[in-house]
Amino acid sequence: MRTARHYIANEIYRTTAVVIVVLLGLFTFFETIDALDKISEKFSFLTLLYMQVLQFPTRLYDLLPISLLIGTVIALAGLAQRNELTILRVSGVSGRRLLMTLWIITIPIMLFATFLSEIATPYAESKSSELTLTALGKNSTDMDSGYWFREPVNQDEYRVINILHLDSRSEVSGITLFEYDVKNNQLSRVISAPKGEIQHGEITLHDVTERKSLLNINTVLTQADTSLETISVLNKYPTLSLKTSVTNDRLVATELQPDRMSTANLLNYIQYLKQNHLQTNRHVVALWRKGSYPFTLLVMITLAAPIGFVQSRKGGVGSKIFLGILIGIVFFMANQLALNVGMLNNLPPWLTALLPNMVALILAFMALYLMERQRKPESFIHAK
Repeated sequence: MRTARHYIANEIYRTTAVVIVVLLGLFTFFETIDALDKISEKFSFLTLLYMQVLQFPTRLYDLLPISLLIGTVIALAGLAQRNELTILRVSGVSGRRLLMTLWIITIPIMLFATFLSEIATPYAESKSSELTLTALGKNSTDMDSGYWFREPVNQDEYRVINILHLDSRSEVSGITLFEYDVKNNQLSRVISAPKGEIQHGEITLHDVTERKSLLNINTVLTQADTSLETISVLNKYPTLSLKTSVTNDRLVATELQPDRMSTANLLNYIQYLKQNHLQTNRHVVALWRKGSYPFTLLVMITLAAPIGFVQSRKGGVGSKIFLGILIGIVFFMANQLALNVGMLNNLPPWLTALLPNMVALILAFMALYLMERQRKPESFIHAK
């Protein structure tokens, strides 16, 4: 059985690699054509090609499940057409054992997927975002007001940071800081600056304008004779440095989709959001989806098993490939639908991430069970 496993593994790895190369080539070609109108003096054609190369790990991460499904269907369909699967079944190898063989074959691909998920994709996405900011000067946020961060200043105050543009990994522009006094329930000061840097746990602002409140709202509301001649003071500084919990990784994280971040960075960002009482549901769902990504590959090869195991004496390979592609597209759409429905209805993150995989796995097991049930009477008749 070891020899058969190696043979089946080589077939699946070979066909999956071919499918990946074809799909990567197609997606890269169309993306390159679509981005040609962005070429300018600052964004050259070589920069465009470099950006497309940086997108390889991300595209591979997205295409690997469906590529494994199609590649496994092609490999198993070829084995079935050449009656090699029939020989294995006649020699006493059950469908359950063949499925276990497919799962063992998937282990190296799962390890490769983990490398993509934790190292290659986050690094490539980070570099791609920096290149986009530098070459195109674009931010991924759709809000005209830019980026917003919230952090505690001390026990009685918290700060809201608004950044209009990210110029690089550490350089920002259009910064406004609002400091709110929780104890007195009022805005204590507003700081604005056209340029700044965030690094080493500090935000350094240049050409700073500070407007500091001098009145106490509670006193004004309770004492009618309070003087309001001077309610604030305006100060200007060439530079001003403030301690901040917004790090470079958290700054770049605003440009990345949660699914593209590494688990360590995702956990760090979730901790930051929780500390500042911000919404974490989208990022927790992304964490569950990252954890279930290797399991998705196992589901894909399980879905391919009943399609590939069907014996076809003449032809039939094309229809199996078409069915594999169709199942892959349906699974992808169901996965996206589950994500959107889960986010809208605040479903548990584990359910949003795992439900499509669990449903697909149950359907695959049912298909394999029905196939095995149909084969038993035939085997009994041949034996007699």
